[in-house]
Amino acid sequence: MLRVDRQDGVATLTLDRPGVGNALDDALVARLGEALAACAADPAVRVVVVTGTGKVFSAGADLNWMRRMRDAGPAANLDDARRTQAVFAAVAELPRPVVARVNGPARGGGVGLLAAADVVVASSEAHFAFSEVRLGIAPAMIAPFVIARVGPARARRLTGETFGAAEALAWGLVDRVAPPAELDAAVSGVVADLAKGGPTAIAEAKKLVRNVTAADPATVPALTCELIARLRAGEEGQEGMAAFLEKRPPRWAR
Repeated sequence: MLRVDRQDGVATLTLDRPGVGNALDDALVARLGEALAACAADPAVRVVVVTGTGKVFSAGADLNWMRRMRDAGPAANLDDARRTQAVFAAVAELPRPVVARVNGPARGGGVGLLAAADVVVASSEAHFAFSEVRLGIAPAMIAPFVIARVGPARARRLTGETFGAAEALAWGLVDRVAPPAELDAAVSGVVADLAKGGPTAIAEAKKLVRNVTAADPATVPALTCELIARLRAGEEGQEGMAAFLEKRPPRWAR
C-alpha cells in the first residue's frame, strides 16, 4: 500500500497500489499521514521523496472509495474530506523538504499531492488533469495547494483536459522535467542540493513562505527581521557562517 524506505537521510514514500494506478483511498491516506508524521519526528530524515510504483504517479481517488463516499451522508463526507486535506497540508507543512518524483500520470488527488511538495520533478511522459469537474464535483481539497503553485488564472482552467509535462512546467505545476531514463538522476541531484542546506534553515524557510503569504503586510517586516536575527544567533546559523568564512563544509553537509 505504502512503501517507506530510508537511506542516507532520505525517506522515500512510494504509493504502492499498481493494480489501481496507485489510487488514493482512506487506508492509503491514513498510512501516508502516519509516515509523514514519523518523518517529521525523526531528525535523521533530511529529505522526503514521494513517488509511485510502476508507470503511474497516482490516478487520484480510488473508485471503490468514491462509491462508498457517494453513499455516505454529508457529515461522513466532511470528515473524510478533512482527513484527506490534512495529509496534503502535512506535505506542505512538513519541516523537511519534500520532493515529488512524478514517474507518470497524475489525476485529481495525485495532482494535489505533488502540488503540495516543495520541488516537483516529472517524467517527460507524465500527464495531468483536474478531472473532478467531469465527475460533477470540484477539485476542492487540492485547490489551496494547486492555486499556491500555479495561481488563480491557471487554476480556473476547469476544462478537465489532459495536459503534458511541458505545459505543466510552463504553468509552474512542476519544476523540472526529465526523460524517464534520467528521472532518478534528476531527483538525486535535487536531493543532494537540498541536503546542503541547514535543516533548521530549511524548516524555517518553508514556514516563512506560509507566514509571509498569510500575514498582514504591515507585520511582515517585523516577522522577517525577527526570524533572521534569531537564525543568525542560533547554533546552526553560527556554524554555517563560520564554515563559509573558514572555507569548509558545515557540519550538517558532511
